[in-house]
Amino acid sequence: MIKFTINGKTREFSGDPTTPVLWYLRDELQLTGPKFGCGMAQCGACTVHIDGVAQRSCVLPISAVSGSKITTIEGLSEDGEHPVQQAWIEHKVPQCGYCQCGQMMQAASLLASNPTPSDEEIVQGMSGNICRCGTYPRIHKAIKSASKTMAAVQFFDPKSEGEQA
Repeated sequence: MIKFTINGKTREFSGDPTTPVLWYLRDELQLTGPKFGCGMAQCGACTVHIDGVAQRSCVLPISAVSGSKITTIEGLSEDGEHPVQQAWIEHKVPQCGYCQCGQMMQAASLLASNPTPSDEEIVQGMSGNICRCGTYPRIHKAIKSASKTMAAVQFFDPKSEGEQA
């Protein structure tokens, strides 16, 4: 039995341990945010967070996530209020939308590890995610915007009663 957490809920899997995480998420849990794109971990449409780090779920065997915390776009924010999600809306990023969940998950992971990335760091951090519609300029603007929002939220955290974070 393989045990892990998905979007805050404990799960157990007793099937074929080589099953890609993507197929378990989509077929068993009906979490359809992560998409099948290339099946070779090269396009990024299937990106999820494994213990907070963006990873491609299409080639990741479920045995590799034993004990891990998996977050899909559905679990990034219960109400869609994550700064990355809000920036995507603000900058009208999606065109066809197919790759966007993977793009947002990659961006959220990038900003978690580097809250104020330079333009070059954004390009480098997002380079493994392909958008066939070419919305890269809007994606870039949205990441910069989310970075500013996240910096403001971290500076004033109501949980810290007004102190700097």
